[in-house]
Amino acid sequence: MVILTTPPGFRPIHFEEAVNQGKHIFMEKPLATDPAGIRRVLDAAVIAKQKKLNVVVGLQRHYQNSYKELYKKYKEGMIGEIVSAQAWWNNEGVWVNKRQYNQTEMEYQMRNWYYFNWLCGDHIVEQHIHNIDVINWFKGGYPVKAQGMGGREVRKGKEYGEIFDHHYVEFHYADGTVLNSQCRHIKGTMSKVDELIVGTKGSIYAGAANIVDRKGKVLYQFDRTKENNPYQTEHDELFAAIAKKEYKFADTENGAMTTMTAILGRLATYTGQVVDFEKALNSGMTIMPTKFDFNAQPPILPNEDGFYPVAIPGVTNYFS
Repeated sequence: MVILTTPPGFRPIHFEEAVNQGKHIFMEKPLATDPAGIRRVLDAAVIAKQKKLNVVVGLQRHYQNSYKELYKKYKEGMIGEIVSAQAWWNNEGVWVNKRQYNQTEMEYQMRNWYYFNWLCGDHIVEQHIHNIDVINWFKGGYPVKAQGMGGREVRKGKEYGEIFDHHYVEFHYADGTVLNSQCRHIKGTMSKVDELIVGTKGSIYAGAANIVDRKGKVLYQFDRTKENNPYQTEHDELFAAIAKKEYKFADTENGAMTTMTAILGRLATYTGQVVDFEKALNSGMTIMPTKFDFNAQPPILPNEDGFYPVAIPGVTNYFS
């Protein structure tokens, strides 16, 4: 088997090669940074299934006992039908790797990969995908369109490349359900990483691992002593299936479509427009370089002052 944990921009080509080589695979989320990459992953997933290759994606909530029990209670009808949802990934952000002497532009972007979309996808894709995935999982599907807003309110330095420091997105599902999604990387602000699913009879508070009725009465509380480490469990279960020569895991399609959901959110916040899921997925849009080499030119370059172009809502347009 192989483990794919490089910056996400490389996931499609690495996954494709691993499948061609007939390897079982663990790969971290997200699975691409653009729609063309998602299509490449989905095409390789068909071959992986034909070869009966186990594939686990690092959306670990699917392997976490509390989330699995909450999902079971939902399927049993405890909260009724889902009418809306909220998801958060708000915190202070992550590391910055500063430019070193004599680095090529490609190497600098590789080392500071979190701040370049072709490598990372922006933090709505690289981190907030976890919360978006939970809602897609419980909904049993993916949004049909999205609109939102975002920008660079605090992280404006050249070391932050091109990504936004905040996003707010309305994801609309086919049945009219709306996911209100927010993620933020700004120091000194409220920190919250959680999901809330509102139903006709009650609500799921994922972080608290409980279900509450419309009057605030707790209908179900997960026993925290039965919680597991999902990061370990996802590997344990994959390794066990391989050792037993069982074909058990095919996480790729959900991982790809949830990644596309997060990309949809980025496209919506960058443009300020309503973006259609299927149109974006089938657009062929790519932000990847044409050559992979430390001496090649990356797809985005700084100006003479060292600053990178940043999307401008209302001006930036990917689908004209």
